[in-house]
Amino acid sequence: MAGHSQFKNIMHRKGRQDRVKAQLFTRLQREVQVASKSGLPDPAFNPRLRAAIQAAKAANMPRDNIDRAIKRGQGGDGESYDEVRYEGYGPGGVAVIVEALTDNRNRTASSVRSSFGKHGGALGETNSVSFQFNRVGQINYPAKVASADEMLEAAVEAGAEDCESSPDGHEIICAADELAAVQEKLEARFGPPEQAVLTWKPQTLVPVDDDRAEALFKLLEALDDNDDVQRVIANFEVSEAALARLAG
Repeated sequence: MAGHSQFKNIMHRKGRQDRVKAQLFTRLQREVQVASKSGLPDPAFNPRLRAAIQAAKAANMPRDNIDRAIKRGQGGDGESYDEVRYEGYGPGGVAVIVEALTDNRNRTASSVRSSFGKHGGALGETNSVSFQFNRVGQINYPAKVASADEMLEAAVEAGAEDCESSPDGHEIICAADELAAVQEKLEARFGPPEQAVLTWKPQTLVPVDDDRAEALFKLLEALDDNDDVQRVIANFEVSEAALARLAG
């Protein structure tokens, strides 16, 4: 377990479920709106919108909220969100990518810069760390839909590059430009996924010692708490002992 998964795991252990749930609806609505704006309002012809709607339904978001977000994306009332990416380094030389949807770039940039500065990191220029990651498509299914072997076989047949299964579920990785095609093939067999997104996969992981792990997680938590932030990805690896201590 490393990087983004470790961060989410520690946040779960620390009991931040209420805060995470509150943020989730905001993030999902923004994703639906931006996905609608990026293409047709019909999810049958817009894979990104289809994935956003499915993620919203999985989180039990009311259908009216989803419909309003789709209409806003097509030019209705409401804010207009821009997709922005921030890059920088955290404690221990860990590379961090922050993806956000914002209606105020200055506000978001200022907040992200402040979080890096307060927690031992440094915000860099665009592309200052992304060369250490690969842009990939990621599709997630719950563990119950298939066995590990069955999902791996289906993922390979669909054109995916990798599939990792655990009690928490199946994570399928594919080339970024193949996300829609792989998603459609897997949907035909297993139904809609929990998530289908473009994300960043670290090429290598940076070991972080126990002394710096706490500072790193404070930075990641501060970034994740920003309502404009959709996801935080970092290329770190910490020990299970450090995870247990931080969760205690």
